[in-house]
Amino acid sequence: MQSIHDFLPCETPEAWIAAALDNQDVLLVDHANCEKKAASTAMNLMYRYTHHSDLLSKMSQLAREELLHFQQVVDIMQSREVRYVQLSPSRYAAGLRELIDHHQGDTLSDILIMGAFIEARSCERFACLAPHLDAQLKKFYISLLKSEARHYEDYLTLAQQLSKKSITKRIRDFARREKELINSPDPEFRFHSGVPA
Repeated sequence: MQSIHDFLPCETPEAWIAAALDNQDVLLVDHANCEKKAASTAMNLMYRYTHHSDLLSKMSQLAREELLHFQQVVDIMQSREVRYVQLSPSRYAAGLRELIDHHQGDTLSDILIMGAFIEARSCERFACLAPHLDAQLKKFYISLLKSEARHYEDYLTLAQQLSKKSITKRIRDFARREKELINSPDPEFRFHSGVPA
């Protein structure tokens, strides 16, 4: 977890953890959505960037793992009689996506950096929540830490490998935006939302 904490610009606010514990049904539904979106993102990258063999290999593994996690969340929801209702997306991914540069030739690197932040934040939040949850969810969230940390590392490694230049500045740019999204008031509770408004 140390590399995750070193990478992220801030810790999850205590107010978000409290809201998550009070809204566990919403947390589970949005968690399922996040796993589904992560698998979809990996598949989209595989379709768009077929000439990068490392990317194809890493995204293929990631997509399979995310779909497995999705099914695991759905199974937990069913065991708890949590309905899979429609939820609006959080502002988090959209806020990070605004930084993607579509004109300077490093679009892919930016997408991968964004993916690294999303996976790192997910990992950090699983670790924050686990000690406060019932035995089933605690065990499940702890079981996700290793794969989420690997996904973060894979995204970051690919971003540097496939970029035409150093990604240090872009990481700083995304870190500033990520910190704003995590620490600012947010009217909707979601897995990646900010401070409950």
